[in-house]
Amino acid sequence: MTLSSVRTKHWTRAEYERLVDLGAFRPGERLELVGGALVVREPQGGPHATAVGLAEDALREAFGAGWTVRAQSPIALDEDSEPEPDIAVVQGTRRDYRRGHPSHPVLIVEVADSSLQLDRREKASLYARARIADYWIVNLVDGILEVHREPVADPDAPYGWRYGSMTTLRGGDAVAPLALPRRTIPVSDLLL
Repeated sequence: MTLSSVRTKHWTRAEYERLVDLGAFRPGERLELVGGALVVREPQGGPHATAVGLAEDALREAFGAGWTVRAQSPIALDEDSEPEPDIAVVQGTRRDYRRGHPSHPVLIVEVADSSLQLDRREKASLYARARIADYWIVNLVDGILEVHREPVADPDAPYGWRYGSMTTLRGGDAVAPLALPRRTIPVSDLLL
């Protein structure tokens, strides 16, 4: 049998959430809905977990009151995507989202080692399609921060969108979130 003859099921966010509510997945099973497909998230090693914590700490300090920094929690991007980025920054308090996952983060951060190509291609295209203006990848492979901005339509991208700008930053540099351009964060605070 060739792969092209395999039929797959396209899941909607509503169907996925219903499966979660019914307990269809094992506790702790790391899945996320990306473009209608259930994607198994890679297990986290020590460097990945440490980098997520560093980004969470730095962003909490930078954003402060009135913002929520969510680590590895779902966001409701569209009808067929409910990814769980390593970090999402949203306006408001945690209680503002008790009835549903946020859908308009001002910043998404993915920490990438084995997932680097997925984060650069599929996830970047998905986030650009959702018009997430600020997408950062803490690239553990190369020890850099990749800052992706300016979503633009591109029919060749996996989800029809990509980022028009990508800046590479190193440990001695600083970065400012688009939502708070006067608050700079030392890139070294985000890297191992």
